[in-house]
Amino acid sequence: MLDTVQQFFQRVLAVPDSEGNDAVTPQLAVAALLSEVLRADYEADPRELAMLRQVLARQFSLEQAELDALIEQAQDQVERAVDHFQYVSLLNERFSYDQRVELIAAMWRLAYADDELAALEEHRIRRLADLLYVTHSDFIRTKLNVQAEQNQR
Repeated sequence: MLDTVQQFFQRVLAVPDSEGNDAVTPQLAVAALLSEVLRADYEADPRELAMLRQVLARQFSLEQAELDALIEQAQDQVERAVDHFQYVSLLNERFSYDQRVELIAAMWRLAYADDELAALEEHRIRRLADLLYVTHSDFIRTKLNVQAEQNQR
């Protein structure tokens, strides 16, 4: 019985080794979570899409073609995903706390890119911050910092 349970978890937690298209990498996990914020209010504003590209390009130093492929793959995975476990568990394992806080700040920048914050976007960021074990004070601090950045533009 214990062997069956262990085999189940090994299968569930294993990284798929098909052509690599379904393997979740930190880049894909970040892109998928940012895509979740992007689609939270059911409107993809061009300014939000531009911010998504800017954040990912800066974070991962990607060429145009790599960036396009990453965004397409992330959006495809988000459409098919049942939950965020595979993304947040990988980031919780591989990212430091400060990197996770910076990811939350990137989510805020994405949400404010169209000059308005939808309640659904804020709710989605809050949920993701909880899953990434970012404290409420850092969640609020990053929001206020991004608002201040927006006001300076």
